Amino acid sequence: MSYTSTSIRSKWTKNNWLIKHQDLRKHVPSTMLFNKMNLTSMLSDYSIVYFKPTDGSGGFNIVRISKKSQGYETQYKTVTSFHKTMNDLYNYLHRFSNKRSFLLQKGITLARTNGKPFDIRVMVQKTNNGEWVSTAVCTKIGDSRKVATNYNQGGKIDYFHQTMSGAGYNSASIQKIEEKLKQLGVSVGNHFDHYIKGFRELGLDVALDSKGELWILEVNTRPQIYPLKNLQDKELYQRIIYYAKQYGRFT
Repeated sequence: MSYTSTSIRSKWTKNNWLIKHQDLRKHVPSTMLFNKMNLTSMLSDYSIVYFKPTDGSGGFNIVRISKKSQGYETQYKTVTSFHKTMNDLYNYLHRFSNKRSFLLQKGITLARTNGKPFDIRVMVQKTNNGEWVSTAVCTKIGDSRKVATNYNQGGKIDYFHQTMSGAGYNSASIQKIEEKLKQLGVSVGNHFDHYIKGFRELGLDVALDSKGELWILEVNTRPQIYPLKNLQDKELYQRIIYYAKQYGRFT
């Protein structure tokens, strides 16, 4: 059986699908295509903005832009630069983009677990009966010095309950948020099916902010599974594999 699951690279396309859904819209941070007018507009509204490739993956080529009293600071990987004016900032980002399409996304201040920033991965898979199931919820704990929490950027995969308890949540709240995340995953799956048929798996990257609100940072249509192998408890990994075998991702 061959591996069949539709894949969409463009973050802009997926973002536009999400904001067309009445309930999902409130979980999507403000996002615009990169150009000078949109850059000016985003930085007049928000103090932190992320600059990310429209078709990128793995947390590569993401720049964090922070508004400062005397100008703008950018951080790429662990390197920071300062730009006095909007023109300087735009020129730097324009050169960085190298004519590729980039997005500007409102920066969400990530919740922290034992002092380290984290976001959440919700794995959603479709059964042979055509039903979406949220099969795994885990966390990606970032290196405080880096811009992205991704595994490829030195992030560490961890258990949801453990991470949340390190962020100061009690078990009743953790269960409630986990339920909400699983419902969010199924809603995104059902909604994406209205646009294109053939999706069998999605990986939602969700930020939890300091107020406990959930934000969908991205929906991956070809989510990585192998980092979960590193967890001591193999239950999550095995559950994903069980569903993935139904659409030929593993034989």
